[in-house]
Amino acid sequence: DVELSLTLCDDTTIQKYNKEHRSMDKPTDVLSFPMEDTYMIGDLIISIDRAAIQADERKHTLRDEVRILLVHGLLHLAGYDHETSEQDYNE
Repeated sequence: DVELSLTLCDDTTIQKYNKEHRSMDKPTDVLSFPMEDTYMIGDLIISIDRAAIQADERKHTLRDEVRILLVHGLLHLAGYDHETSEQDYNE
């Protein structure tokens, strides 16, 4: 068994975390913070504001967008990172 911390928030809140931890002063859709722990795999933060915008742009429901962002964040916690190289992004 493993545990995951999940926070659903607004753009203002996620922007604060993004600035503090990534030096990016703008909102984002999902942030992930892996942990080196046997049972706790990490923390995920998802902006519901950003998810709603993206759901509208992609023509699907907010619920589906949150599911996509949850999987996206879980992949980051598992070690996949699309921001390290073009090859990583393509995978």
